[in-house]
Amino acid sequence: RSSLVLLVASSLLSYQAHAFQSGVRSPARGTALNVLSPRQLQFWEDVDDGLVDIENFYEAKGQSMDRIRTFCERARGNLPLPEPASKGHQPSEEHIDGLTAKPFWDVSTDAESFPWAEKLEEKADVIADEFKQQLLQKEDTESALFSSDSAWQSKVMGGGWSAFRLQRLGVWNVENCAKFPKTYDLLKELNIPLAVRGVCFARQTPGSGVGAHTDGRNFILTSHLGLKIPEGCWMKVGEEERGWSEGKLTTLDTSFEHSTGNPSSEDRHVLIIDYWHPELSNAECAGLEYIYDLRNKFESGEVPFRQPRAKPEFEEEEGQGLAGLWKALTGGGD
Repeated sequence: RSSLVLLVASSLLSYQAHAFQSGVRSPARGTALNVLSPRQLQFWEDVDDGLVDIENFYEAKGQSMDRIRTFCERARGNLPLPEPASKGHQPSEEHIDGLTAKPFWDVSTDAESFPWAEKLEEKADVIADEFKQQLLQKEDTESALFSSDSAWQSKVMGGGWSAFRLQRLGVWNVENCAKFPKTYDLLKELNIPLAVRGVCFARQTPGSGVGAHTDGRNFILTSHLGLKIPEGCWMKVGEEERGWSEGKLTTLDTSFEHSTGNPSSEDRHVLIIDYWHPELSNAECAGLEYIYDLRNKFESGEVPFRQPRAKPEFEEEEGQGLAGLWKALTGGGD
């Protein structure tokens, strides 16, 4: 991987990415890791500059960006980690204050907060039929379909989990979506407020499971649409365990520790959709989209280096950066 991928946000966020990847818990609450390199200072200065325009636009509409400003302060390491909402909850420095936190959400019965969910379940057969046709096209199609996911993701999620991405970080994969045109059209039609990681088909092979993990981000919810669910498959989130049902949505908050298992002799398939927490305002969604889009541009090298306006607190070391968070963020989560 290009060393440009290492040029990113804050040392605290970098530590959290490593913790997610390795299973190490986050720093003790109240621990400050806010010593930033020149490149990291540049990132946060650019974040501040960009948020001003968003703030001005939405303040005219009566929407505050105060929680996004607090998010930035915590992500810089200037505020302590948030307290867990309940047992099994592991919120990270990537946190929006005041959002409802619970392991599972029943989205299809809450039309006010999730107006698209019931409609998606009503048309689940469209997605399931198209997915089945892809698997039946030729021998070994399934292996080929799920062979493009990253080795890093397989390491985190276990060798039995793999994904086929339709959308990642706000960008639709044109080649992959062409294989699932009806699914793509339906998802676009429903106007789901997709967030950060996006959309993917996920497979869990027989006898495998995903170990307990968390990404710590409380502002994203994740729905799994059951496509092929063998008997006995389970998912534990926090202290609660549920299964999947074909044609139905199972929705979790991935800031809770979660794990899965497939004890059957068949593959389990779901469609994973990540979207913004319904208690975020339009202003807050716009702010988060800007921050993560800028972070991705820093990692890809699209943003050239400039000297920060603030004085760096230490010289940047080789290899310092947020490469781990990039991987964690682009994973679908299971």
